[in-house]
Amino acid sequence: MPESSPETHVIDFRAAEQLLAARDPRGAIQLLDSVITAHPENTAARLLRARAFFLAAQLRPAELEFQIVLEREPDNAFAHFALGRTLERADRSEEALRHFRLAAALEPRPEFIEAARFVRETGNGERDPRDPDHETE
Repeated sequence: MPESSPETHVIDFRAAEQLLAARDPRGAIQLLDSVITAHPENTAARLLRARAFFLAAQLRPAELEFQIVLEREPDNAFAHFALGRTLERADRSEEALRHFRLAAALEPRPEFIEAARFVRETGNGERDPRDPDHETE
């Protein structure tokens, strides 16, 4: 195996971006593992790896990576949104809603606002009364 250097880590990071764009999240994760081992403080690499974990349906590792990013950058709207999607996919909609709302408050992009307004349902097609948009009679 060739010796790692800062230059090879940059190359691996860029290659991981390309793999993720080509829908190869597992390949991206492999490249990013060495980058993050060498540079654990690199938030961009962690965010990219979190996205790769999400696309590979590895929800727990994605959640952990997004949380690390948010510990370092609590105002990162995209990380809140992506963590919300991860939690939503793990059937944890109440936790997801909190992150969707934070994302929308930090950066009012249409997709963030739409996610912040999603309606939780009780399972029988009725709105959940705990939903803040639920109208009482």
